[in-house]
Amino acid sequence: MKFAPHSLVRHVLPLLVILLTALPACETSKRGIPEVNAADGTDLERRQLEVSSKLVGRVIEGQVEYVVPRAQLATAFIRQFNDGTVVDKTSIRKVQGSPKDKAIYYLVGMGLRNGMYRAMAIPLETSTDNSLYLRSNAERYIVTSVGCTFCYFSFDKNRITGTECEENTGGSRCDLEVESNNNFFPR
Repeated sequence: MKFAPHSLVRHVLPLLVILLTALPACETSKRGIPEVNAADGTDLERRQLEVSSKLVGRVIEGQVEYVVPRAQLATAFIRQFNDGTVVDKTSIRKVQGSPKDKAIYYLVGMGLRNGMYRAMAIPLETSTDNSLYLRSNAERYIVTSVGCTFCYFSFDKNRITGTECEENTGGSRCDLEVESNNNFFPR
């Protein structure tokens, strides 16, 4: 079997031309996957600021079903306080100013620090199937008592607007602090 050089050129050359013209059209970069280079941390910072959410519960026939065990929620609240507060009670509470107002659910943790009452409430996102999600960019409402044995959150419709002391003796109060983000569930 002999190959003529002109036959090889006639068959291979068109194939080579097609390949060479098609290669520049191929995409060689990966879109959607940010590349992090050690000199530029902006992509890393952006990814750290991206919102994440975690399913914590569901509302089934008006009752809250916890997806994350309450003991795990208490541990996460202790880590979120990060100041020695010991959280011994957690709950998901529905807040609705009136039947025509949209209900909002809050994840609440209550406990003590140095014998003083502390609580934290974080609003949850409700999906169309009544699943309750905690977003990493959800604000935290933190109550610290000064002389009160128990503090209540006060609401306007379904939003936390302040606090109230259970017994209003002279000098006792409940201080409210609002933080813009949380790291309740580490990534």
